[in-house]
Amino acid sequence: MKVSVKNLDNKDVGEIDLADTVFGAPVRRDILARVVNWQLAKRRAGTHATKGISDIQGTTKKPWRQKGTGRARQGSLRSPQFRGGAVIFGPVVRDHGYDLQKKVRRLGLKSALSAKQAEGKLVVIDEAQVKDAKTKALGAQFKKLGWDSVLIIAGAAVDEQFARAARNLPKVDVLPQAGINVYDILRRDTLVLTRAAVEHLEARLK
Repeated sequence: MKVSVKNLDNKDVGEIDLADTVFGAPVRRDILARVVNWQLAKRRAGTHATKGISDIQGTTKKPWRQKGTGRARQGSLRSPQFRGGAVIFGPVVRDHGYDLQKKVRRLGLKSALSAKQAEGKLVVIDEAQVKDAKTKALGAQFKKLGWDSVLIIAGAAVDEQFARAARNLPKVDVLPQAGINVYDILRRDTLVLTRAAVEHLEARLK
């Protein structure tokens, strides 16, 4: 499919042919959900923890004799029924990540790209570069282009001046082509790809 290529001044500077196998694939909502859940699970720190009975500092003496007091039998003051005692079945430090097949991850990325293209929210620009790292000037250009919530995928590396100008703009994310992912595509309204990013994605996903 043919798509016009713009520059940051909102002028057409040519056309590019997008591969239907990458940008025109069926949108699988179930696959998108699986990939997003996988990404978010991997991001979890898993540092939550509570103290079990072996972690509690305190006496190991039996509080009172087993029989004859009229009270319930107890074996330790570190038990969970006492103030300052242990937590039973509490969270432990662990890794929440799990494996997801590579073909499912590839299909999820294709579905996300195709969804943006189908909605008319995929924009191709010639390059993501600016002469001066001025946030105000770049914000004005984005407003002229109608970009409010946007993910910009640059080439192999993000231009330092462009990244510096964009980092204080709200709802604007800038990533290199290797960092493109389903979650960030879906959380922003508009997806902007450079020519280099399109070529990289087609070579990677075809």
